[in-house]
Amino acid sequence: MATNPVPAGEKTFLGHPRGLFVLFFAEMWERFSYYGMRAILIFYLVQHWLFSEQKAYLIYGAYTALVYITPVIGGYLADRYIGQRKAVQYGAVLLVIGHGLMAFEGTGGQDSPMLNVFWLALAFIIMGVGFLKANISAIVGQLYRQGDARRDPAFTIFYMGINLGAAIGSALVAYLGQEIGWSWGFGAAGIGMLLGLIVFVWGRPALLGKGEAPDPALLKKPMLGVPTEWMVYLIGLVGVVVVWFLVQYQSVVGWLLALFGAVVVAYLLFTAVFKLDRVYRDRILAALFLIGLQPLFWALFEQAGSSLNIYTDEQVNRELLGWEVPAGMFQSLNAIYIILLGPVFAWLWLALARRGLEPSTPAKFGLGLVQLGLGFLVLVAGAVAAGTGNPTPVIFIFAIYLLHTMGELCLSPVGLSAMTKLAPASMVSLLMGTWFLASAAGNYIGGLIAHATGAEAAEGAAATPVLDVYQQIGWIAIAVGVAVVAVSPLIRKLMHEDVDTERHDRALAGQEEVGEPAAAGTRTDQELR
Repeated sequence: MATNPVPAGEKTFLGHPRGLFVLFFAEMWERFSYYGMRAILIFYLVQHWLFSEQKAYLIYGAYTALVYITPVIGGYLADRYIGQRKAVQYGAVLLVIGHGLMAFEGTGGQDSPMLNVFWLALAFIIMGVGFLKANISAIVGQLYRQGDARRDPAFTIFYMGINLGAAIGSALVAYLGQEIGWSWGFGAAGIGMLLGLIVFVWGRPALLGKGEAPDPALLKKPMLGVPTEWMVYLIGLVGVVVVWFLVQYQSVVGWLLALFGAVVVAYLLFTAVFKLDRVYRDRILAALFLIGLQPLFWALFEQAGSSLNIYTDEQVNRELLGWEVPAGMFQSLNAIYIILLGPVFAWLWLALARRGLEPSTPAKFGLGLVQLGLGFLVLVAGAVAAGTGNPTPVIFIFAIYLLHTMGELCLSPVGLSAMTKLAPASMVSLLMGTWFLASAAGNYIGGLIAHATGAEAAEGAAATPVLDVYQQIGWIAIAVGVAVVAVSPLIRKLMHEDVDTERHDRALAGQEEVGEPAAAGTRTDQELR
C-alpha cells in the first residue's frame, strides 16, 4: 500500500522535491521546441520543400519514429556509462544545434542545396531527443522512494510541464512559421531549446546527485584510446550521421523498427525468464503487455500532426472571432487540455484510491483507447452532419482533441510511472527506452495510415477518404480498449503491487536484516518463492 514517506530534511516545493521542478522547466522548454516544430513540419514539407502529401506523411512518420527509437540507445548508454544527468545535458546540446539549423530555410524546392541542411537538422534533433527523452523521465522516478504516494502525481505534474511547453510552442511557432516566415518559427523553437539547456545546467544541485554515472571511475578509462565518456559522445555524433541517412530513406526505418524491436523484446524476455526472480519476471511481462498497446495508441493519436493537421487546414471552418486561425495552432489544443485536466486526473486517481475504486494501470490503458476511438467517431459524425462539400465546424476539432487528451491522460503519464515501478533498478532506462521504441512503431505506422488517406484522395476513391479511415480506426480502438479492460485483472496480478520492492531487492542481495518486520499489506520474500 502506498504511503507518503518524505525523507527527513528533504527540501520540497508544493510537497515535492525541488528537483522535480528543475526537470519540469527543462522539459517544458524542450517540448516547446519539439512540439512547436511539429506543428508546422508537415506544412513545411509540403509548402516549402514541395513534397507531395503522401511523401510528406512518410517523412513525418519516419522522423517521429526515429525520435522514439533513439531513446533506447540513449537509455542504454546512460544506464551503462554516463548516467541520466549527463545524457540529458548532452542531448540538450545536440537539440540546440539541430533546432538552430532548422532556421536556415534557403529558397525551398527539391533542388535547393539547403535541403541537405534540413536533413542534418532533423538528424541532430532526433539524436538529441534520444539522449534526453527517456533519461529525464527516469530522473523523475529516481527522486521518489518505492511506495511514495507522490510518484504518480509527480509524473502528472511533470507531464503538465511537457504540455505547458507544447501549448506555448505549438501556438507561437505555428503563428510565426505560417504567418510571418518559416525561419521565424523554427528560430523561436531553437531559442526555447537553449533556455531548456540553461535551466537544466543551472538547476543541477537540486537533483541531489540523482542520475549520476553508475561508475564515475569508468568514464575516465580509455575505450579505443579515448576516455569512455568522450567515446559515448562520439557515438552520439556517429548516430547523427546514420540518422541523416535514415530520415531520407523512410522504408529503411520500417525494417529497422521491426528488427530493433524484435531484438529488444527478445532481450527483455530472455532476461526476465533466465536472470530475474519471479516477481521481476512477472513485472517485465506486465510491462511488455502495456508497451505492446503503445503502437496502436500512438499510430492513431499522431494523426494530429499529419493527416488531421492537413484535414484541419483544408476541410475545417477555422474562423474564430473573425480571424482564420492558422491550422498548426490547433496543435496546441491537446497541450492546453492537459494543463487544464492534468490536475483533475491527478486528484481523481488519488480520490478513487482512497476509496479503493481506482482503476488499475492496465484498465486505465483500456479506457484511454476507448476515448481515442470515440474522438475519431465524433469528428466523423460532425463532418457527416455538416454535409458533403461543406466545411466541418471547428467545434468538432475541439471535441476530437478533448477526447484524445482524456485518453492520453489515462495512458501516457500512468505508463511512464509504471515503467519506473516495474523495472529492476539496473533496467529502468532500458525499459523506458523500450516504451519509447513502441511509440516509435506507432509513429511510423501512423505515417503509413496518413499516407494511405492521401493516396486514396489522389485517386478519387471516395468523397471523404480521410473520414472513412477515421471511422474504421475509431471502432478498432474502441474494440481493443474494451478487451484490455476485460483482461486488466490478470495483468494487474503480474505487477505484484503488494510487494515492497526495496525490501525484496535487499532480500535478493542477501542484505535483509534478520527479524526485520514486513510492511503491512506486503508479502515476504519467503511467500514469493
